[in-house]
Amino acid sequence: MRSTMQDVPLTISRILEHGRTIHGRSTVTTWTGEAEPQRRTFAEIGDRAAQLANALRDDLGVTEGSVLGTLMWNNAEHVEAYLAIPSMGAVLHTLNLRLPPEQLIWIVQHAADRVILVNGSLLPLLAPLLPHLPAVEHVIVSGPGDRALLGGATARVHDYDELIAGHPTTFDWPELDERSAAAMCYTSGTTGDPKGVVYSHRSIYLHSMQVNMSESMGLTDKDTTLVVVPQFHVNAWGLPHATFMTGVGMLMPDRFLQPAPLAEMIEREKPTHAAAVPTIWQGLLAEVTARPRDLTSMARVTIGGAACPPSLMEAYDKLGVRLCHAWGMTETSPLGTMSNPPAWLTVEEEWPYRITQGRFPAGVEARLAGPRGDLLPWDGESAGELEVRGPWIAGAYYGGANGEQIRPADKFSEDGWLKTGDVGTISPDGYLTLTDRAKDVIKSGGEWISSVELENALMAHPEVAEAAVVAVPDDKWGERPLATVVLKDGATPDYASLKEFLAGKIAKWQLPERWTVVSAVPKTSVGKFDKKVIRKQYADGELDITVV
Repeated sequence: MRSTMQDVPLTISRILEHGRTIHGRSTVTTWTGEAEPQRRTFAEIGDRAAQLANALRDDLGVTEGSVLGTLMWNNAEHVEAYLAIPSMGAVLHTLNLRLPPEQLIWIVQHAADRVILVNGSLLPLLAPLLPHLPAVEHVIVSGPGDRALLGGATARVHDYDELIAGHPTTFDWPELDERSAAAMCYTSGTTGDPKGVVYSHRSIYLHSMQVNMSESMGLTDKDTTLVVVPQFHVNAWGLPHATFMTGVGMLMPDRFLQPAPLAEMIEREKPTHAAAVPTIWQGLLAEVTARPRDLTSMARVTIGGAACPPSLMEAYDKLGVRLCHAWGMTETSPLGTMSNPPAWLTVEEEWPYRITQGRFPAGVEARLAGPRGDLLPWDGESAGELEVRGPWIAGAYYGGANGEQIRPADKFSEDGWLKTGDVGTISPDGYLTLTDRAKDVIKSGGEWISSVELENALMAHPEVAEAAVVAVPDDKWGERPLATVVLKDGATPDYASLKEFLAGKIAKWQLPERWTVVSAVPKTSVGKFDKKVIRKQYADGELDITVV
């Protein structure tokens, strides 16, 4: 028996048209660093997205399947590109502006970008790359910037506003296959070349619905979200699409990502929600501790990308801001879990759930694989590598313009589940607790030590600003932990007292013997601790190590 339901494709154009009509008065506010931010309604964003699509097709020859790169901050023009490019049948490819030049060149070539949209402030980054990108035919520049930097480029250079001016504010969006490519992101390439993940219209639509569910971010058109997580980082965790679906206002920080301007825009614009990695909130906490600002409008923050130290949650609780753990990755679109405690608990009983990575939604199936590939129980104790599958989970990587798909055995199981590389436990009621990345677990004397557990305990110390723990070789035990610590201003290193502070929280045999103080923990392009850099610094003898 077949159903009697209509078969309407789940496409980005339907999100776009819904947002511009049903939620036309909702607003995208872009911070400018000047007296008044730029404000555009969803209706205006929709009109300009249609103008952009017309210009791309009629003036630049963009067709269905063309790949267009964006090298842009979080702003209204980037939202317009997010909506227009996939809706016309082309593919949006967000470029990570924090990657090294050689990786950006490799990614643009691998994705076969024909057009690059760039903010004017990023022209000094793009200009040196263009001589190495002969396949790029057009560069579209948005906002102020030194166009003279592109004087030697073979690609044609266009001004964004001039390009779209005069074009119709409607577009006959094609009826696309919902399983066709809509957008793509590349992993950060911490090991080997970056890997391309291609999202379908269907996966983005379903992911957007899940983002809006009450068990996830639960936002409505009464909310405004401060989108700090970059639009090049897994589609800003799905927020630009999800907000257009439900009318949630967007506050976009553009290039003003430092703690002081973030504090000012929160106090002035009063967003009710925000999303970013822990390092952003650690910096903001230091800012408002030194120069108090009113953050109370921002009742809830989604925090992911790395484990959030419980001490950071506690500090924001005192400010009236609730941090909510989420887990995901480029390959999961990224929403995998959210740590909303069960409804029947008291506030005092919620804490053990809040410090987990959270519960799996209906669209994500999960399992734990042991060292020999055996599946482990959801008992909250058995630790294994997390594997997931679902309608917004990658089943392969992009192999290049020939359409090939790649499924490395270390990334995908034989039956098609994604191997996340994260090690943890799952409780009987489906709450995930990650203990480490598989590559970061410290294997000492045949036992595992969680670097994340040590880091969280260290960052609860009142004189510690940041802490990263890595495995280093040890003649007796194979590996032992090295604690790399960033001290708060005015503090002096006292490793014995730090070790004593850990003693009541961590098993004695897991306590680090090797310690060092650094000015800052190295970060990846998306703000995570870059532990491979620390391991190399140790191997090269660049760190001043004290043994306690």
